Amino acid sequence: MTPNLLPRSREEDEEHRLLANPTSRGTEEDEGDDEETAYEESEKVVIVRVEEGVDGAAAGDAAAAPFSWKKLWLFTGPGFLMSIAFLDPGNLEGDLQSGAIAGYSLLWLLMWATVMGLLIQLLSARLGVATGRHLAEHCRDEYPNWARYLLWFMAELALIGSDIQEVIGSAIAIKILSNGYLPLWSGVLITAFDCFIFLFLENYGVRKLEAVFAVLIATMAVSFAWMFGDTKPSGKELLIGVLIPKLSSKTIRQAVGVVGCIIMPHNVFLHSALVQSRKVDITKKGRVQEAINYYSIESTVALFVSFMINLFVTTVFAKAFYGTDIAKNIGLVNAGTYLQEKYGGGLLPILYIWGIGLLAAGQSSTITGTYAGQFIMGGFLNLGLKKWIRALITRSFAIIPTIIVALVFDTSEDALDVLNEWLNVLQSVQIPFALIPLLTLVSKEQIMGVFKIGAAFKVVAWLVAILVIVINGYLMLDFFSAEVNGLLYGSLICTVSVAYVAFIAYLVLRGTAFCKWLNAVHTKRLTISGN
Repeated sequence: MTPNLLPRSREEDEEHRLLANPTSRGTEEDEGDDEETAYEESEKVVIVRVEEGVDGAAAGDAAAAPFSWKKLWLFTGPGFLMSIAFLDPGNLEGDLQSGAIAGYSLLWLLMWATVMGLLIQLLSARLGVATGRHLAEHCRDEYPNWARYLLWFMAELALIGSDIQEVIGSAIAIKILSNGYLPLWSGVLITAFDCFIFLFLENYGVRKLEAVFAVLIATMAVSFAWMFGDTKPSGKELLIGVLIPKLSSKTIRQAVGVVGCIIMPHNVFLHSALVQSRKVDITKKGRVQEAINYYSIESTVALFVSFMINLFVTTVFAKAFYGTDIAKNIGLVNAGTYLQEKYGGGLLPILYIWGIGLLAAGQSSTITGTYAGQFIMGGFLNLGLKKWIRALITRSFAIIPTIIVALVFDTSEDALDVLNEWLNVLQSVQIPFALIPLLTLVSKEQIMGVFKIGAAFKVVAWLVAILVIVINGYLMLDFFSAEVNGLLYGSLICTVSVAYVAFIAYLVLRGTAFCKWLNAVHTKRLTISGN
């Protein structure tokens, strides 16, 4: 008997879940058919229609249909929403500090970090398309309750840390554009209403929401390209920086920051859910392969755009401040002021161009953060809550601590920079808890069918994941060695670190052992079916 190598159906997924976690049977029976999904069927964008005829049949039953610009356009959207995490205020701060302190020398690393980020995001999209479920939903089924709740807690912490940076970034932009009239805390309150704008836009359909994000990305691109044109960075040094790797002991911290800012834990969860906004019949190999192909093209284009925007910011600050006495003092709060002092007015003062770009980055990333929070909470917990309630809860998690931060740190630029370092570390801590489950799942034939990644791809993916985890581990070690003093704090950090490493080891070992166990169960089922 030929085994079925297509991804599992919902019924098979439920059977697998019960085999993997029998203690959860009663809970799921109580929930009935109320399992949360990323998108309702009525919300999804239709790609292939029944009346497509022969072409549709060929695409569904065998190979993917020939390339179509129209279909690429219909699939375009999720990748650009995902790319916003590469352009949030935290990334922009990493860009400007990299440029000011390291000049053009780390542009090659920015490029390769974006390529690594693309690889991870393609795996996330592959999981969502091939299985019809997103990463948080799979984690709920694949892990016992204690591990599932811990993974959810870690994902929420990463999201809160990212959201605080994004909201603060928006608030700084609002303060700049209001000429200092609106303090930081009022900008936070204004940004807090993003979730309601998001819910309002959702009522008009997925494509309308994606169009708004496209406008925000275009605003960033135009703003930072304008700054690039005003400051006129060296084209020769730019090319050398991109093509020739350079790294010194003086720029190692900025190098770690460049890589650490690119891969965001919540974004790995987000992309696997966003791709489900299109109707794809996962029982037909051709349709799934077609969707994976189009999403791969779209994500590559989106991250190329994000790379160019990050490159604009890095080179502007490299040209303006590299080698100056103030290079190490530049952050989001004072960057616009320093630019204004150096380059002055023009048709539109560079301070306000920076503020517009920063505002677009902050606003877009806070809304996608709310989006990610919905999927993470719904996937891990399956509470059956309405979207607006989930959005409100997710937004409250970030807004309340952010208002406190804004009130406490409004008058201190140095304190905000220290806070930003703590938030970067908080997100770095969470990266393994998104990457390891993702790589474990996309390697399983029982989950992915014929769309599981091959041996070579698996090796490359794990090497990238290990590299990213090690780099972020270095960032954490460097930070804590500088900031944590005293026997009590040192002992506490050591204890938490041991538990942290133990949980990572559990995820890796369980993924390997569990995969072998599932293979045995699957083989037994096939044998029984054959008899």
